[in-house]
Amino acid sequence: MWFSTKAMPSYEAILSATASLTASVILLRTIANDFIPESIKDRLFLHLHKISSSLSSQLTVVIEESDGLTANQVFHAANVYLGEKLSSSTPRIKVNKPQKEKRLQVTTDKNQEMVDVFKGVKLKWVLLSTSRNHVLKKNNKNGVLKEEIRYFELSFHKKNREMVLGSYLPYLLQKAKEIKEKNKTLKLHTVDYNGTDYWGSINLDHPASFNTMAMDPAVKTALIEDLDRFSRRREFYRRVGKAWKRGYLLYGPPGTGKSSLVAAMANYLKFDVYDLDLKEIQCNSDLRRLLIGTGNGSIIVIEDIDTSLDSAEDDKVTLSGLLNFIDGLWSSCGDERIIVFTTNHKDRLDPVLLRPGRMDMHLHMSYCTFSGFKTLASNYLRIQDHQLFGEIKGWLDKVQATPAEVAGELMKCEDPDVALRGLIKWFHNRANTERQDGSLNI
Repeated sequence: MWFSTKAMPSYEAILSATASLTASVILLRTIANDFIPESIKDRLFLHLHKISSSLSSQLTVVIEESDGLTANQVFHAANVYLGEKLSSSTPRIKVNKPQKEKRLQVTTDKNQEMVDVFKGVKLKWVLLSTSRNHVLKKNNKNGVLKEEIRYFELSFHKKNREMVLGSYLPYLLQKAKEIKEKNKTLKLHTVDYNGTDYWGSINLDHPASFNTMAMDPAVKTALIEDLDRFSRRREFYRRVGKAWKRGYLLYGPPGTGKSSLVAAMANYLKFDVYDLDLKEIQCNSDLRRLLIGTGNGSIIVIEDIDTSLDSAEDDKVTLSGLLNFIDGLWSSCGDERIIVFTTNHKDRLDPVLLRPGRMDMHLHMSYCTFSGFKTLASNYLRIQDHQLFGEIKGWLDKVQATPAEVAGELMKCEDPDVALRGLIKWFHNRANTERQDGSLNI
């Protein structure tokens, strides 16, 4: 058997034909975008895309939106990441605004090719979709449900396979997480038996920050350092075999800023807040369901823990049920969770609640100190010093005043002189009252 070399096309001819066909595909794609109806365009684009891919040395990674009922994190991360990469030359984009979100969500539309560059390598993305029909039977009649299946195709040169799988996609996941955290609208979740997983939510728009908190500077610094250490120690918790969670106890008299501190922690970490009112929960099994319904990277708040269990009717939520919620097997259902307990009376708490692993850090929210007052004066009056500061410091050494009480007086006037003299007058009145009942600290 022999072959005639005249029948075999040259390498140059093959290369020219391939280039010509590829150019034709691109031309047809352009025509499709401009003139062909949307219903036909998707199918035509899909066929042209397959032809173009088969003629190259490119490797294509298919990233589907879901695997059965499980969402694909890579798909959703790519959607977020590519939405930030859209340029003014992109011909079609999608814009969405969920009801409870503040920002518009801009993402790539179907059949729009995008090119990303990572470590000098060009990577081509395109969002595609297909459909699948499901036959439904109802009342002995057949119906058809049409399901759209979306997926990304990521194409690149085959020699870069290991780099893409080992470096680029992990990079994309991390960048998408950072984008979502930057754009995240914090939520305040409350117990709602009619809601998803027994939770209902509203936007958390509390403006508190560590800069505005009138608390002991040393306590504030220790808390920030502890939160930072907790946030970066995911692998540490895995290595030592512990659930990635941490408990804080905020204790002190009413008006010392416990709720505001929770909001400051949430704003600092970009964590949602779950307000867990034990009096609203019907039984221990519901408590477990509520725990499973909380998201990763969240703060669970149990306020007035000293009275919540005592006031629960018919032992709806028991101490043992709460302990299992805090550090039992169910507590490992999730990552990066913080549990904050508040109380006005630490001495009334059962000692089993206070140990490390349940309440790891105890923070005393004290009456207003001079340092705390200066923070409030800076926040409300925008002053760093004043001739009346010395007199106010003397009053704070003698009279117990909460930050809320001091802030209430400073809010009455924007003029620093008037506001500070009003605060001094308030101290006089409080001192007279305490002198009459014998509680003044002289």
